[in-house]
Amino acid sequence: MGPLDLEFMRTAYLVGAIVGCTAPLVGLLLVERRMSLIGDGLGHVAFAGVGFGLVLGVEPVLTALVAAIIGAVAIEWVRSSRLAAGDRALALLFYSGLAGGVVLVSSAGQFNASVNSYLFGSILTISDRDLVLTGLLGFVVAIVISALWRSLTAVAIDEEGAAVTGIPVRVLNVLVAVLAAVVVAVSIRTVGVLLIGALMVLPVMTAASLAWSLKSTAAIGAALGALTALVGLTAAFYGNWAPGGTIVLVAAMTYAVVLTVTALRRS
Repeated sequence: MGPLDLEFMRTAYLVGAIVGCTAPLVGLLLVERRMSLIGDGLGHVAFAGVGFGLVLGVEPVLTALVAAIIGAVAIEWVRSSRLAAGDRALALLFYSGLAGGVVLVSSAGQFNASVNSYLFGSILTISDRDLVLTGLLGFVVAIVISALWRSLTAVAIDEEGAAVTGIPVRVLNVLVAVLAAVVVAVSIRTVGVLLIGALMVLPVMTAASLAWSLKSTAAIGAALGALTALVGLTAAFYGNWAPGGTIVLVAAMTYAVVLTVTALRRS
């Protein structure tokens, strides 16, 4: 029996492809702004949102989305207002978000296997409702980035230059932060809050070694992200491994191979 013979694997493949394609699109904008770690920071804040959901008896993914958006807007405000450097704001997200999540989850008495599914992903248990929500939010993210591509990349490359030309830099920076928060929230069940940052960044790093422009980097990164998810899920199925970790390992190995081949060709 192959993976496509099982309904839950077919659902996992669809969700994995959607998340794998969407995450690098946002990740590219973060990498260009030298804020590639923001995915990890928002993941930790999203875990605090999961804790709120468990305490309140609300769907944890929804509270994680709200928490991630609030955290994203907060870090952009701190960064743009020069109250703290970007890395310090990220450190605040890392530590306070994870600690808050631990406290909330423990207070709800929910330290069990279900919490691990949010930390490390549980793509094989995704429902049809989760699939629809992931597809809808992924479509919205892709449409927004496509519609505002020139302005978003201009701000990512040179904020001051973009501001001089009249581009609403602050609004677009907040928008990118919110898009990152949305990707983190919809990816919780795929790779987990502790691994989503890798899925946002690693395909972009690989694509940058193969691409010839920002558009080609985005296209190759999205394709690699989707392919990484599909290959990782297949390997996890046959190896009986954790799907989220396997997906990220495939992404890391792909980058290592491309980097090695590129270095050998140059030498």
